[in-house]
Amino acid sequence: MSVSRRVVLGAALAFLAVVAAMALFPGLIAHADPLRTDVRAALEAPSAAHWFGTDQSGRDVFARVVHGAGGSVGIGLLATALALVVGLVIGALSGIAPRPVDAALMRINDVLMAFPEFLVALVVVAILGPGATNVAIAVTIAAVPVYVRLARVQTRTFALAEHVEAARILGVPRVQAFTRHVVPGVLGSLSVLATIGIGSSILAIAGLSFLGLGPTEPVPEWGLMLSGGRNVLGTAWWIAVFPGIAITLTVISATIVGRTLRARAEGRTA
Repeated sequence: MSVSRRVVLGAALAFLAVVAAMALFPGLIAHADPLRTDVRAALEAPSAAHWFGTDQSGRDVFARVVHGAGGSVGIGLLATALALVVGLVIGALSGIAPRPVDAALMRINDVLMAFPEFLVALVVVAILGPGATNVAIAVTIAAVPVYVRLARVQTRTFALAEHVEAARILGVPRVQAFTRHVVPGVLGSLSVLATIGIGSSILAIAGLSFLGLGPTEPVPEWGLMLSGGRNVLGTAWWIAVFPGIAITLTVISATIVGRTLRARAEGRTA
């Protein structure tokens, strides 16, 4: 890996560490109450008192961005983890299932993969209704097909590996050989893909929240904050710009780390 790429990777990891600290310990980073309103301080520009300025209700934007990391990143991580688990189960079962079952599962999966993930998530939220929980379910459903496809391919690959065949020859039960030797390998491949998927999930959640389909006011959430500041960009740009920067840098950083891990897993130079 070149020096410049190491610097970029280091910067991405450092930023993700900051985001993790914001999500886990927001009160230590931002001391102001993200829900406290002060009409007299509404729409104040960034200053020493309010680093990122204040919004229409006089709430501290810096505090809301910091506290919003828990919701935006937390829902993204949850959706990615659920998609990984569901994709692993369905893909692994499809990989060892009889041909008719495998074909049926893959046709359904192909139909879902034919549509953009955000569009699938949007349709699911439209059916389930708005809310943080429904957004997490929607993003999970939208992301599952990618994990199913990879899990199926990897299951078939690992099932034919020499160490798995050796375990069967030694009399290890089929189910035990599958859970001990095939599933861990498939899970490792999906975990690398999930590091990239985290960024996509966070972006999808922010997009749904921006459309008013995610958490509702006064919950601090990056996409919702971005939506709240779009009508005052000309006079109070900071309300939308700072959560927008947080979303952008988080997605870019997660993607950089994910692509680096995937390159290393494939034996390539990142």
